[in-house]
Amino acid sequence: MLTIAHFSDIHLGQEHRRDGGGRALRRAGQVMAYLDALPGPLDAVLVTGDLADHGLAAEYEQVAKVLDSRYPVLICPGNHDRRAPYREVLLGEAPADGPVNRLHRLPGADVLMLDSSIPGRDDGLLDEETLAWLDAELAAGRADLPALVAFHHPPAVLHLPKVDPIRQFGEEALGAVLARHPRVAGLLCGHSHTGAATTFAGLPLLVAPGVVSTVTLPCEGGPGISFTQPPMLAFHVLDDTGRLTTHYRAVPED
Repeated sequence: MLTIAHFSDIHLGQEHRRDGGGRALRRAGQVMAYLDALPGPLDAVLVTGDLADHGLAAEYEQVAKVLDSRYPVLICPGNHDRRAPYREVLLGEAPADGPVNRLHRLPGADVLMLDSSIPGRDDGLLDEETLAWLDAELAAGRADLPALVAFHHPPAVLHLPKVDPIRQFGEEALGAVLARHPRVAGLLCGHSHTGAATTFAGLPLLVAPGVVSTVTLPCEGGPGISFTQPPMLAFHVLDDTGRLTTHYRAVPED
């Protein structure tokens, strides 16, 4: 059995009028402290993008510190991230502008972290290079084990007016790749600043809650975004039958 903690959209560097800044860093720290204090083991912590708010090197230095954990931490970029400083500070690589895609081999499953960002834009796309990489990695290596595929932008409508216009588009190409690889057990994403669950290409599509804020549904009224709801995360459990189960948790604030 594999257990992964999943959250998204920490937006370090985001200013907030109520405290003049520092709120995003404090909330991300609370989530990591909550996970590090768990009495039971986790296999990994997964953060699906928008790590920095402006994509600045100084913000990524904060990200590296706050995401330091006794567990493996798996990350991918979001639309607020910038690939060159992301690579340089977080991955220790030479700065480059190509998509940041990584394969992580966990006990019992492969986790493929994809870059759905489009430099300079808020909507998302898995480009041809990324889809070819995904196709090849799913076909190679531990083909007898399940795989989880993660990225920032959801490839489906979530009925959120603030998010749906900037979701992941060109999703038919992703669906075609997934159809060739039945070992994929589920898709994990962020971007929407709300915990949600739906399906895509016949697979579970599980959306991590946001840490810095919560996007609300039209039926909840208000401006469509809340800064008062607590940060949240998801626990994904992949069992020995390949079934993926998700539990959502609010993280108590100090």
